[in-house]
Amino acid sequence: MVSCWGVIPAAGIGRRMGTTVPKQYLELGGRPVIDFSLRLFLDHPRLSRVIVALDPEDQFWPRTAFADHPRVRRVDGGVERCHSVLNALDFLDREADETDWVLVHDAARPCLRRDDVDRLLTSLMDHPVGGLLGVPARDTMKQVGEDGTVRSTVPRERLWHAFTPQMFRFGLLRQALCAALEGGGLVTDDAGALELMGLAPMLVEGHADNIKITRPEDLSLAGFHLEQQGRLD
Repeated sequence: MVSCWGVIPAAGIGRRMGTTVPKQYLELGGRPVIDFSLRLFLDHPRLSRVIVALDPEDQFWPRTAFADHPRVRRVDGGVERCHSVLNALDFLDREADETDWVLVHDAARPCLRRDDVDRLLTSLMDHPVGGLLGVPARDTMKQVGEDGTVRSTVPRERLWHAFTPQMFRFGLLRQALCAALEGGGLVTDDAGALELMGLAPMLVEGHADNIKITRPEDLSLAGFHLEQQGRLD
């Protein structure tokens, strides 16, 4: 059985939140946001280890519940998300096999459900490329110009919102990220790097409450979803 590894890029400072504390460390139900993702990954029996990529000068990490957990390793993050993920993969190179699976999850998505992780693993374990969680777009989608005016209405039937985790083979993901960076591209998610190689990741439908905390109002919404899931003490 191949191993599965967790990677959490958490080197961002969350400019859009407008706070002095990075969004992954904001308090949610008395705990830092990142603790929810870490607990879910560490409680899952298929994940061997979790690599967390942090700003080298991060002063908040030692206050989290899992900073000294034996199955958690800290590595330096990079300027962009893709650099942080690649740094984590470079660390894993000493342990992971080329065909092992890597699940990359945003630190600021605390509402991820265990059954969505299970569905992702079950759906992709034999897939040649891998894939990611997401949900179909439900709202009318508009394309706008630089001045903010609507240019066209985009058919939503085949549009999805991309979530995390995103799950790919260790060797393939590392190769794809290296190729994207060498080509001058800063991909915003891991699936984008695979797409640049001409590969087609699979979308696995998850729950819509797997939101990413980006703006101040998202924090209270995440708290509501976690309460509904019974995950707030």
